[in-house]
Amino acid sequence: MKIINARSLKLALRLTALFVLLASVAIAGVRPGQTSVSSVPAIVRLDPRLDQVVPADAALEKIADGYVWAEGPVWSRAGNYLLFSDVPNNRIIKWKAGEPAQTFLEPSGYSGKEKFTGREPGSNGLTFDREGRLVFCQHGDRRISRLEKDGKWTTLVDNYQGKRLNSPNDLVFKSNGDLYFTDPPYGLPQTFNDPKKELPFQGVYRLSRDGKLTLLTSEIKAPNGIAFSPDEKKLYVADSASATWFVFDVKKDGTLSPKRVFFDGNEASKGLRGGADGLKVDVHGNLFATAPGGLFILAPDGTLLGRFDLGTPTGNCAWGEDSSTLFITSNTVVYRIRLQTKGVGTMVH
Repeated sequence: MKIINARSLKLALRLTALFVLLASVAIAGVRPGQTSVSSVPAIVRLDPRLDQVVPADAALEKIADGYVWAEGPVWSRAGNYLLFSDVPNNRIIKWKAGEPAQTFLEPSGYSGKEKFTGREPGSNGLTFDREGRLVFCQHGDRRISRLEKDGKWTTLVDNYQGKRLNSPNDLVFKSNGDLYFTDPPYGLPQTFNDPKKELPFQGVYRLSRDGKLTLLTSEIKAPNGIAFSPDEKKLYVADSASATWFVFDVKKDGTLSPKRVFFDGNEASKGLRGGADGLKVDVHGNLFATAPGGLFILAPDGTLLGRFDLGTPTGNCAWGEDSSTLFITSNTVVYRIRLQTKGVGTMVH
């Protein structure tokens, strides 16, 4: 009888130690060779260089929850708040520290009177121009618009050579004021096979300051997230159809070289839900790229340094506060994490 109790005690102690170990992994992060706890956000460290960007005490903090598909975050420096799209609910949400999240704009992406039959009528990618005006991709209305100071909308672009755009998804300003954006068909009710799709391709475009629209490439099946390198000599574009990130050299006239594979994420994404989506770049040229199951951190040479394991499809991210905080929209949740780097690619406003 005493022997059985001793064995039971040893087993209980081993189980307790195992639970403590799993909890510490979930809180402190995961090192190479370990697996993360999928139900708990974790930091997976795959390369020592990640420690220079993501400090050892970094933590993923949930700041908002309860949305259908959160996307396209952007930080307002002037107002000290975050905006993000709740795409299926056709609205933009405003979050400010210490205040309840509230609707900022509704409708945000579809303003038609007829019922929208697709899953994603709302806005997606958001950004600000140099005058501090919100510029946003509208899925349902198939255009990019600007929110004026008086609350009215101005359509910046809605067609290419007379044919309606698919559904602009993400966008980024170059420092000279030119707007680069992607146009997959996810806002169309039947996406790639929608009968109202007018363009036979999915493009990456440049809208020049003078209003001229240029098709830069139609090589990518589902162009999604988009961002410049710190020196703006390279443009990164995510392909959500293949879990692949491409890079283009930016020519002096603003057009692009043929695409090259920057990172093939298919192996790293095995068994995870989601696709290659929105992305941002820091001052060192590292990519913070939302991906199946969370977010990948990629070095300028294309090495996967680590990831934030969020256990769910993840849509986009944005630099905010003093530019050292990364906000992440992940399915129904919005996270933030303090890093020891700063972001680039935001207009001064």
